[in-house]
Amino acid sequence: MTYKILDGKLLSQKIKRNLKEEIFEIERKHHITPGLAVVLVGEDKASQVYVANKIKDCEEIGIKSQAYRLPATTGEDEVLKLLSKLNSDMSVHGILVQLPLPKHIDSEKIIEAIDPRKDVDCFHPINVGKLFSGLDNPFQPCTPAGVIALLKEYNISLSGKDAVVIGRSNIVGKPMSILLLNENCTVTICHSKTKDLAEKCLNADIVVAAIGKANFVTADMIKNGAVVIDVGMNRLDGKLVGDVDFHSVAEKTSAITPVPGGVGPMTRAILMNNTIQGFKKYFLAS
Repeated sequence: MTYKILDGKLLSQKIKRNLKEEIFEIERKHHITPGLAVVLVGEDKASQVYVANKIKDCEEIGIKSQAYRLPATTGEDEVLKLLSKLNSDMSVHGILVQLPLPKHIDSEKIIEAIDPRKDVDCFHPINVGKLFSGLDNPFQPCTPAGVIALLKEYNISLSGKDAVVIGRSNIVGKPMSILLLNENCTVTICHSKTKDLAEKCLNADIVVAAIGKANFVTADMIKNGAVVIDVGMNRLDGKLVGDVDFHSVAEKTSAITPVPGGVGPMTRAILMNNTIQGFKKYFLAS
């Protein structure tokens, strides 16, 4: 079967070009530059790469970025003091704390300490509540919103489709299900305790894999013509692979995301968009 590659890298570049133009107009009309603060605690290599890429994106489109790299021994109180400072800093319009945090720091407490108006990751309980309640909010969960944008860019019909989300994390699985529901999909969330997972996937028009297990989704789990979205990023024999066994699955699909180059770039593009939309709603008028 001929299948489409859902190119997240290409679409992310388009989004960032549009944001760059939007920032230019903001600066021209209002003489202010949107600012994003990124907080990294510890020396986790993957987190360092993610933060570096986010800073690079900011530089590319014209967001003023500030990176705060703290040692792994940093105390929870010190992180909370930094967040308090950033919350009151009027040159900072978005705050991102890179997860995971060291074990001695309570991630929930840290996320709740971020001003909801600056919560560009859409992790704060207030913003999560708005998402689940269907209330207007400039912030969208970055990875799930990136997936929806990618599906729409390639004119993939969503209304009335059966969708399976494999994974129930607060960052991807749960918000992904809500965004698909908002697009009038019938959504099933699967997880480690799900019985007959393969059968449920076989009945799905759309499968979103977000469990963090390399090549977990195989061809025998996918029906002909399905759309497969691979959120996973795993290291296997020194290579970056997704949760989907791409080479066996792709031939059965009508569309599929690659790893790398699929969902990953979209996550960062939506983060940049959240920063601008939050800035416009909460800070531009003031």
